[in-house]
Amino acid sequence: MKKAAKRPVANRPAPRPKKKVRKPPRMLRLGRPMVRLRVTLGVMAFVLSLFAGRLVLLQGVDPDSYAQAATRENARTFILPASRGSIEDRNGVELAVTEDAVAITADPSQTKPVAQQLAAILAPKLTGTTSAKLIAAMTGKGRFTYLARQVTPPVWSEIQAEIKTQNAAITKQNKGKPQEQQAPLLIGLYTEQDPIRSHPIGSVAASLVGVTGHDGKGQSGLEYGLNDKLSGQDGKAMYEVDSNGNKIPNANHTVQDPKPGVGVQLTLDTDLQYFAEKRIQEAVEKYKASSGTVVVMDVKSGQLMAVANYPSFDPNKKKYTSADLSNPALERSYEPGSVQKVVTMAALADAGKINLNTKLKVPGSIDVQRRIIKDHWNHGELNLTISGVIAKSSNVGTIIAAQQMPIAQFVKYLHDFGFGEPTGLNFPGETKGLLTPGDEWPELTRSNVAFGQGLSVNAIQETAAVNAVANGGVYVPPQLVRNYVEADGTVVPNQAGAPRRVVSEKAAKEVTTMMEAVTAKKGTAPQAAIDGYLVAGKTGTAQQVDPKTGKYGKWATSFAGFAPADNPRFVTYVVLHDPSDGVRGGGLQGGPVFRDVMSYALQKYVVPPTGAQQPNIPLTW
Repeated sequence: MKKAAKRPVANRPAPRPKKKVRKPPRMLRLGRPMVRLRVTLGVMAFVLSLFAGRLVLLQGVDPDSYAQAATRENARTFILPASRGSIEDRNGVELAVTEDAVAITADPSQTKPVAQQLAAILAPKLTGTTSAKLIAAMTGKGRFTYLARQVTPPVWSEIQAEIKTQNAAITKQNKGKPQEQQAPLLIGLYTEQDPIRSHPIGSVAASLVGVTGHDGKGQSGLEYGLNDKLSGQDGKAMYEVDSNGNKIPNANHTVQDPKPGVGVQLTLDTDLQYFAEKRIQEAVEKYKASSGTVVVMDVKSGQLMAVANYPSFDPNKKKYTSADLSNPALERSYEPGSVQKVVTMAALADAGKINLNTKLKVPGSIDVQRRIIKDHWNHGELNLTISGVIAKSSNVGTIIAAQQMPIAQFVKYLHDFGFGEPTGLNFPGETKGLLTPGDEWPELTRSNVAFGQGLSVNAIQETAAVNAVANGGVYVPPQLVRNYVEADGTVVPNQAGAPRRVVSEKAAKEVTTMMEAVTAKKGTAPQAAIDGYLVAGKTGTAQQVDPKTGKYGKWATSFAGFAPADNPRFVTYVVLHDPSDGVRGGGLQGGPVFRDVMSYALQKYVVPPTGAQQPNIPLTW
């Protein structure tokens, strides 16, 4: 069978298009409304619980701390300076007191437009500044600057009055003018408490009392050494302020009251101190010395009645050098010279090596370890009693006597008399002097020290050592602070150091007798004698090392003594450094100062003459 022929592709009919089936639109499927509601309520409950917890924390758990933090954001702290304790003498005379004063400050953001007008008011009334400096400060950056410190209330009142007058005139001129044409008022000056330290009797005891700085803290002397007691404790006040830094009236504030400092009562007598200062000044100027010191000590108590130095300064003038601020009586060390023979003889007498009957053959010089030591005057061999050795101030005789004592024993006596050790006054900058360490000294060292060379001391050390002889052989530590006075008036005595016996009463009496010969007509210091009183004394003339060369080239002359010699009340010690005019000698230069100062002390404290006569002490044999 024959197959049917296929139709050609080209002749085939086109396929029918398929019908496009349209899908129905997608429908949004909605959740169940109860679930959505529960989720929303849960979130809201969580947020509300956070707020509730914060509210409980702020108002229930610790409300005060948050209130304080908020207050601190708008609070300013003001320091309330403590009143510094005063320094007085033994009779209540004020040597250093604190007086009210202010520091003038400026807010440059306010003072800048009127700086020149304000400077014209301030400059003539303030010391230590100029109009240019004030203008520069008042036109600078920031919101705070100091213009002047420690301005007295009367001066600040004058400044305020003039500013008030000028502001009244400016206000009158501005009346009726548009705001942009009005002249600015003089504003932007402020004050804060800035107490000032004053010295009612000026330079008297200035180097001893010392000074304070602008911060109110001690810089020298007792002001520095007792600063912790004198300063007290500052208080503070905290006030809420507005955006401009002004106190908000009736706003919360807290105040911590300051604790006043403790007052200090010294052992000094300002009348005697003043007299001693004037007298040593006269001597320094007369003999063209570089400086001088006078110390007066009460024999029984060790209280320092006067510690006078010259040159001095007036602390009220606020112009002084570092040298002015030192106290040479305690801070300067030097070789004491023949005054030291008092200690040497006391040690020898106590050890039984000498007595008033001791007789010595004294040549004009002595060889000690190939070193020739001479007396201050030329002489051949002399027959001197031990009193004659002291009265004539023989170095050679002193060495011969000292060689009888073992060196170690001699060194112990020196330490007992306070040499090489601090005085116990705890004065800032005090030197303890220089004493060769140990007790294995070469013979040359012992010989030099015996007559006052080869060791160094400060003036109060030497005074206290001589005082031990005057006090019957009992060393009394010197005392400068007598009492502390609390703010409520309670007086607290300052504990003095314990006395100690260094030589026997018999030894002290024998040395006193030797010293009485010094002020007799044949002694080295008849200039130190006081009519009606028996005076014991000793001269000193010692070479000093020149710090520029490191060699001996300078001198110190001195005189130490006590009266009445048979019942001592005061010891007075005078030292002149580097005298360059007149005949050098402790009797000639220091003796008259001793006589005048001691006479003043005896008269003021009504110490009657004992009626004892100058003993006839043989000086030769």
